[in-house]
Amino acid sequence: MPSFDIVSEVDKHELSNAVDQANREVGNRFDFKGSNSKIVQHDLDLRIESDSKFRVDQVRGILYEKLSKRGIDIGCLEQGDTEEALKSARQTITVRQGVDKEQSKKINKLIKDSRLKVQAVIQGEQVRVTGKKRDELQSVMALLRENETGLPLQFTNFRD
Repeated sequence: MPSFDIVSEVDKHELSNAVDQANREVGNRFDFKGSNSKIVQHDLDLRIESDSKFRVDQVRGILYEKLSKRGIDIGCLEQGDTEEALKSARQTITVRQGVDKEQSKKINKLIKDSRLKVQAVIQGEQVRVTGKKRDELQSVMALLRENETGLPLQFTNFRD
């Protein structure tokens, strides 16, 4: 029986490349000369450090531009509050990965409400969809692309 998996993943290598490009641009830009602005990456947590809240916002804009050029959906980023202390400001951005229970229940309900003849099973941080025909699976993919699920979704492991 044909099947595929619904996942939400971020390529860590592309993420680190985008962070490196953003740091390089911040280091070369004239309006950041003399400031201590940078992006620090710890696995899937990014921390923007700078002199003021305004500069943190500017660095975040550069980061988002580099991420989108590298094919990483900005919808998977979760911004923390900007913390200011004396002459420094920082903001933490978390990269969300995987489909959590709440989102997978929402996806499952959406598939069942569509009345397509497919089965959706929650498997950890992914949802496996199985059906008798390939066309039904492709219509599930189209349905999920149309509707807003709150996460960027990818369809992997398509078996015929």
